Formats: sequence, C-alpha cells, structure tokens
Amino acid sequence: QVQLVESGGGLVQAGGSLRLSCAASGRTFSTYAMGWFRQAPGKEREFVARIRWISGTTYYADSVKGRFTISKDNAKNTVYLQMNSLKPEDTAVYYCGIAPEYSKSYNYWGQGTQVTVSS
Repeated sequence: QVQLVESGGGLVQAGGSLRLSCAASGRTFSTYAMGWFRQAPGKEREFVARIRWISGTTYYADSVKGRFTISKDNAKNTVYLQMNSLKPEDTAVYYCGIAPEYSKSYNYWGQGTQVTVSS
C-alpha cells in the first residue's frame, strides 16, 4: 500500500522560509512525477509544483515561481518543497501527491501539512 507522509509545516512570519518533505513508501509502480498542491480554507485544492521523477524537470504555478523550489532524493523516495519569501496568501494545507507512469495522474496523496504565514 502506497503511503505518503508530509512533514515540515508550521507557523512562520511573512518573508520567512519553510521546507516541506514528503516521503513515499510501498510503491509497486514506476513513478511519473511527484507534486505539491495546497488547499486554503474555503478554496479548492490548487497545484503548486511538480517534478518528473526520472528527468528532474520541474514546473511551478505562477503564484510561487521564483519563491518555491521543488527537489527530490530518489534514493530516499522523498520530495521536498523549499518555500522562501512566504506570504500570508501561502497559508494552506499542503499535500504531496504521486503520479504513477501507468496513469500520469495523481492517484495517491499524503495527509497534508499545515502552513500558516502571519502578516
């Protein structure tokens, strides 16, 4: 059974930084990509960043481009999200997801980690 465990969330002042981690276990498939999404209260879940598992190619939402960096450690089956210059509007529950090669869709999700940015 696939498990994704996020960590690293917390409370930070505007302009500060946080680093999220997401460790994957139990995979029996090849990975197409891993990504980060977020959901603020009263809003739909939105895409933040993703990284192709083999090539390392990255893609970001415009709202975080230049401030957030996604990276991975294949040996540890872990993906990271370095978040700098945080803004109050970045406040949300952050989820990581994994997209298998067979679907190229995010079929598996972690439980989420809360990020709160105070002004």
